[in-house]
Amino acid sequence: MDKVYISQLHVETIIGVYDFEKESKQSLYFDVEMLTDIREAAKTDDIQLAVDYAKVSERIEQVCQQVTVELLETLIEMLAAMILSEFSVAQVTLRVSKPQAVAKASTVGVEITRSR
Repeated sequence: MDKVYISQLHVETIIGVYDFEKESKQSLYFDVEMLTDIREAAKTDDIQLAVDYAKVSERIEQVCQQVTVELLETLIEMLAAMILSEFSVAQVTLRVSKPQAVAKASTVGVEITRSR
């Protein structure tokens, strides 16, 4: 399997358990790794046969803007399900970082791997 990836996709969204977190948008950073077979896309030079990382990035941002959730765990599960259903990938690993969540840490987050 080949890997298509997105590194440090920055999304501003409202997420959090505490009331103060629900008052303004916060920065989230996503790392996405998608396993797929790129040979046919490479052979034909056809974007329609490739995993379009621009479209994946756009969909991640759209989902983050459309849903209201408190937990990173909930959001990342939703995003993994969306990627697996909308894009031709066998497996996705998503890592989300929330840099302002813990004062004494540079960032905190969640990482999951899901397969078809």
